[in-house]
Amino acid sequence: MKGNPYEIRLSGFQLHVRAVVHGLSRECGGSPAFITVSPQCPTGKRWNAQELAKLVDALANTYRADPQRLYVTGLSLGGYGSWNLLAEYPGKFAAAIPICGGGDPATTEKMKGTPIWVFHGAKDTAVPVSRSEAMVDALKKAGGNVKFTIYPEAGHDSWTETYNNPEVYKWLLEQKLK
Repeated sequence: MKGNPYEIRLSGFQLHVRAVVHGLSRECGGSPAFITVSPQCPTGKRWNAQELAKLVDALANTYRADPQRLYVTGLSLGGYGSWNLLAEYPGKFAAAIPICGGGDPATTEKMKGTPIWVFHGAKDTAVPVSRSEAMVDALKKAGGNVKFTIYPEAGHDSWTETYNNPEVYKWLLEQKLK
């Protein structure tokens, strides 16, 4: 990306913020009733669940977010990060939307109580749809609350259609920790 990023310092975190082209859609109408943070994983790195959880906690405390309504979503490597956060911090998030990612099916027992809506493109050559299918199958076997949408004609970009769908936000905002 060109240009200088904005820099935010928050309780020991330093974030470099650039314009992000993926995320909440303007077509969904109105302003979303939640705070959206879209950290970008540095090139050549993997998401660190502990650091992400610290960031979520710091932001939730700073902006007084409802701890019963914390959600996680991510696409591609962020989809993997979403699954990892659910496995490392079961019961922390009210719902999750992993998009074109994958995880370790052996961890699904930990996250079976979290409502999860998974999205993937059938023609994805970057992250095979089998990565999401394995997680969904394992969640179903564990008795999890999971929905799965496969876009038959989509490749790796299954996030645009997902984030442009008002039903996704309706579903998300219906979820709350008990």
